[in-house]
Amino acid sequence: MYQPPHRPPSSPPLHHPVPQHPIPPMRSPPPVQQPQSLNSNPYIPQPGASGYGEGAGDAGQGRYGNLFNDATAQVGLQVGRNAMLAGQEYVEQNFGKYFSVSMPTLKSYFNVSNSYVSRKLGLVLFPWRHKPWARQPKRSEVSGTIEGYRDPRDDINAPDMYIPVMAFTTYILLSSILAGIHGVFHPEILGYIASMAFAIVIFEILGLKLGCYLLSISNESQLLDLVAYSGYKFIGVILTMIAGSVIPGLLFKYIVFLYTFAANAFFLLRSLKYVVLPESTVNAATSMTTTQRQRQRRIQFLFMYSFLCQFVLMWLLIKS
Repeated sequence: MYQPPHRPPSSPPLHHPVPQHPIPPMRSPPPVQQPQSLNSNPYIPQPGASGYGEGAGDAGQGRYGNLFNDATAQVGLQVGRNAMLAGQEYVEQNFGKYFSVSMPTLKSYFNVSNSYVSRKLGLVLFPWRHKPWARQPKRSEVSGTIEGYRDPRDDINAPDMYIPVMAFTTYILLSSILAGIHGVFHPEILGYIASMAFAIVIFEILGLKLGCYLLSISNESQLLDLVAYSGYKFIGVILTMIAGSVIPGLLFKYIVFLYTFAANAFFLLRSLKYVVLPESTVNAATSMTTTQRQRQRRIQFLFMYSFLCQFVLMWLLIKS
């Protein structure tokens, strides 16, 4: 019996899936932007981009370009300049004589050396046998005339700002350290001590200026000299505080206080003579003749400041 050849079964027909949603149309990619130049600023409008038109810039320039070239504007600027100069001259004439402090003059008070600092500290603590007390004049190298006094580096009798500023800062730090040693330190005590010391110095300088004004005492660079001399008392105050913390008991502390007070008072009494009694200075051209009564009042004022005032202020600094 004849059998037909075996054939493999045919696969079923393929059916591709039909999309259920419409395919969006293809879009071309956006154009590539060219990089901006380094000199271009996107916040600066380009020519022709403004909505005011191309002639807006020319119109603004024509409107405001000749402002400072106008005659009326020039007159106004000149009047303002003259008013400013007149005001500056008025301030210098009326207030400059009381607060005339220039930077070169202030800088000379810090012109010190290590040798001067050590010798000055010894003079403040042991002024008993020091001579002379007169300041050394500074002469011009060209004409040979007297041009004030020498700087502290060259004259031990000259007042300086370096030692008073360092002593003032040391007093504040030492007071804070001693408060910490005794267990009573808190952050506010640093500002309290600094404010108290600064207020005492300001009060002292104002009192000196008032006394000099009432006694008609005038001297070049008087304000800076008074500020410098008012700061030397911190040296004795610092030594008294150290003595009271090293050796227990109040007897030794009071002995050191009395000695440093007497030394500072004697130092001020001899050093401030050329300020309170300007007729005894080397600059005879600016000295003023005073009567015997005025001289006695000035000497009394000097004694009161050197002894009574210094005792009270040094006592307040130690107790604060």
